[in-house]
Amino acid sequence: MTQSKRRGFTLIELLVVIAIIAVLISLLLPAVQKVRDTALRINCGNNLKQIGLALHSFHGVNDRFPSGFVSGSATVDGVGTGPGWGWAAYLLPHIEQSNLSQQIDFSKDIRDPAHALARVQSVRTYLCPADSQTNTTFAISGGNPCDVAFANYVAVGGTHEVTDYPDTGNGSIYQGIFLRNSRVRVADIRDGTSNTLAIGERANRRSPMTTWVGAVTGCTVPPINPNYGSEGPPVLVLANTGEAVDGRVPNNALDHVEDSTSLHIHGVNFLFADGSVRPIQNTIKPVIWAALGTRSGGEPIDDW
Repeated sequence: MTQSKRRGFTLIELLVVIAIIAVLISLLLPAVQKVRDTALRINCGNNLKQIGLALHSFHGVNDRFPSGFVSGSATVDGVGTGPGWGWAAYLLPHIEQSNLSQQIDFSKDIRDPAHALARVQSVRTYLCPADSQTNTTFAISGGNPCDVAFANYVAVGGTHEVTDYPDTGNGSIYQGIFLRNSRVRVADIRDGTSNTLAIGERANRRSPMTTWVGAVTGCTVPPINPNYGSEGPPVLVLANTGEAVDGRVPNNALDHVEDSTSLHIHGVNFLFADGSVRPIQNTIKPVIWAALGTRSGGEPIDDW
């Protein structure tokens, strides 16, 4: 009886197979990453759609949108005296978070010991799934120390620095929908609800001190870029576009902690005042970006 020989792979053949597999994987990974990013961007957009429904539900009950945050102050655009609760806190009953809302006494300061548990609660609707931050809370600096829950979504205050102009936005034509103690109605959005930004994204890696809770009284927000000074409580919950000359479009490289940023490829998701959610590309013209941030600026807005 003849015995057949079993022939295995040679080393060269094995290396060729491995090389082919490596090439196929390298070709496949970008497609997989693109699909993954698309899914995360859609989920983030769904969060913003829920927030949009909540905003209009709040408007239906109160005949206005929630304030950017609520706080006293001795002077116009002066330092806030609390309590500081922000727009997202007031929307809790409208996103099926009534139990959390009932833990909050909105007449008492965020820092009040009664809110020790409520202010650190993570709310999934306020977290972008593309931002895989490891810490769900962060420590507030300045004043009495406390921790608050991290979030990824901020309301648009308008053109100018929300720290310096929390009440006025530095003039009515520069105001967005959300400022301190603002009571903006749909009828007040004269630029059109489809042309006015309401809520947008902010990524942890660029602004690690963002929260749904509010503008914590007396806190300071340190800069990412050491060439800038510290910001105040409003940037915890509000964003501003900057003037067109500043070029502070989404995901810009200037590292202002109050800017709009995301981990999505090419752009940032935004909720508009009409309830629609659209991605804004990083390549948007600065003049259009600034115009979208105001509610009554009267600026012409081209297609973008």
